[in-house]
Amino acid sequence: MLEREFVLDVSRLIWRSWSRRLATGIDRVCYAYLENFRERSQALVQYRGIPRILSVKHSERLFDMLLDDDENFKARLLALAPAALAAGKTRFDCGGAFYLNVGHTDVDLDRLVRWVGENRLRAIYLIHDLIPLTHSEFCNPSSVDRHRGRVTNAIAHAAGIITNSEASTQELQRFAELEGLRTPPVIAAWLAGAQFARPQAIPFKAPQHFVCVGTIEARKNHYLLLQIWRRLAERLGEATPKLVIIGQKGAQASHVEGMLERCHIIGDHVVTLSHCGDEELGRWMATARALLMPSFAEGFGLPLVEALQVGTPVIASDLPCFREIGEGIPTLLDPLDAVSWERTILSFLENGPDRSRQLRLLRDYQAPSWKNHFDGVESWLKTLPHHEAHHLEPVSRGARSSGGNSKASLEGRAVAIDGADF
Repeated sequence: MLEREFVLDVSRLIWRSWSRRLATGIDRVCYAYLENFRERSQALVQYRGIPRILSVKHSERLFDMLLDDDENFKARLLALAPAALAAGKTRFDCGGAFYLNVGHTDVDLDRLVRWVGENRLRAIYLIHDLIPLTHSEFCNPSSVDRHRGRVTNAIAHAAGIITNSEASTQELQRFAELEGLRTPPVIAAWLAGAQFARPQAIPFKAPQHFVCVGTIEARKNHYLLLQIWRRLAERLGEATPKLVIIGQKGAQASHVEGMLERCHIIGDHVVTLSHCGDEELGRWMATARALLMPSFAEGFGLPLVEALQVGTPVIASDLPCFREIGEGIPTLLDPLDAVSWERTILSFLENGPDRSRQLRLLRDYQAPSWKNHFDGVESWLKTLPHHEAHHLEPVSRGARSSGGNSKASLEGRAVAIDGADF
C-alpha cells in the first residue's frame, strides 16, 4: 500500500526545470498543486515510458528540487535518478488513492490510462481548456488529435475532473455530449495568479506603457496589437506609449516575428521579453496603463486576475471565461474590431472614463486565491466514491498507445538524461 494518500504526477515540472523554460500558466498551476499536496503525496515519474511511484524519501527530495528550481537542477536530478528509479514501484496496489495529473501530462496515452486502473488509483485530471478542439485553426493537426485523446480519456476514465472555470466546464460537457460520453463528477475551481506587489510598493520608474502577457502565438492575437501600435507610431511619434510583450515564442507566430523584425516604425515602441521573472513581471504589470488580452480563445486567463489583483485595469476580448472571472471589471471588446481596440487604448492612455470606472471597482476587488481553490477541491474530493479506479480499455479517438521509449516533449512526456528517460 502507499504510504501517502496522493500520487502526484510531476513529469511536466521535471521537463520544465530541466529545459529552463519560462513557466507557463499550466506550469504555475502544477507548482501550486505541488506546494499544496507535497506533504501528502508520493511522486510519479516516467522511465522508458513506464510510470513509477517513488518512495516517500525520494519523492521529498525531488519535490524540494522542483520547488528550488535552481541552475544546478540537472546535476541534482542526475545524482538522484539512479537510486530513486531503482526503489520506485511500477506495480503497486494503491488502494483507491488519488492520482493527480494537473498538467495534461500523457493523458492521451493508452498506457497511462491502463496503468492507473491496474494500480487501483482514482484519477483526477485538471482540464485547462478545450481550445485545440473548439478552435483547431490555431493548432496543428497532431495537437488536435492529442488533445482529443486527453479529453476523451479523462471523461471516460477519471474519478473526477477539475476545470478552471464554468466556461471550461460547459465546453467539456458539450464535447462529452457530442462524443456520446458520460462525464464524471466535475468541479470548476478558479485559479490564482502570482502575488505581485501593488504599485505603491514598487520602486520602479516605468515609461507610459501597456503590457501583454502570454505565449506569442496566433491564438493570442498579438498581430492586432502590433498593427495598432504601427498606427499609433504614425500618429503620435515619440509620444507613442510602450507596448511590453512578455512571453516566449510559440506556434504559428511567424507573422508576428516578421513584423517585429521588419516594421521599423514600431521598433522604438515595442519591447519583447522572452524571459521575465516574477519580480520583473510584477513591476511591468503593476505600473501599466492596462493589461491587453486580445485572445481569440482562452480557458481561464491568469494574467487577467494577476492584473486586477495589483489594481491594473484590463482590456480584453469578449470571451465567456473573461466575462466570468473578470466579474464585470475589464473592458471587453471583439478581438477582430481593431478600431475599437485602438480607440480604447488611446482613451486609457488619457485615463478616460472607462479606465476610471475600473480603478474605482478595483478598490474592492478580491482576487481568487489558492486557498479558496484548494479548499473547494479538497472538499469535493471527499465526496467522490471510494470505488476502484476504472479498469477499462481506453476509448480515446486519437489517443496513442504506449509505443517505445519516449523522449522529452512539451507535455513532460519524459526527460532524456544521458540516453535514459526520467
